Amino acid sequence: MEEEVFVLAGRGQRLGGALLDSLIAIVVSAPVMLVAGVFKQMANGEAMTLGQKAFFFVFGLVVFLVINGYLLAKRGQTVGKMVAGTRIVSHETGQILSLGRVFCLRLLPLSIIGQIPFIGGLFALVDTLFIFRQDRRCIHDLIAGSTVIKA
Repeated sequence: MEEEVFVLAGRGQRLGGALLDSLIAIVVSAPVMLVAGVFKQMANGEAMTLGQKAFFFVFGLVVFLVINGYLLAKRGQTVGKMVAGTRIVSHETGQILSLGRVFCLRLLPLSIIGQIPFIGGLFALVDTLFIFRQDRRCIHDLIAGSTVIKA
């Protein structure tokens, strides 16, 4: 039996997939924020309330799962990763990770940390900069035991 060889996804591919996933999230979230009056509130110099922040945090996670859950569970891809030609696999086995593992170890910890003023943004930057390691694994990959490969 031949051993399957996996090729690491390029940094540009990873960036492109992440940007497309972010764009999709913005397109879905912006109308809800508009209807909720968040943009008007921010234009008046008012910050989002804790309740609004909590709602949009949960809303974002639910929207992410609705849009990407099936693809992640079956193919190890989000819409952005599919377009970019990449997929998430286990670093150890090369197998597609369970949706629970992707959500609970790859997405949720960074989403929670991202809510902390200043620290969240700094952590997101450091996480992103880990892409320049030789193995191209970000902090969220290290936490989840994942690697992003060419599909």
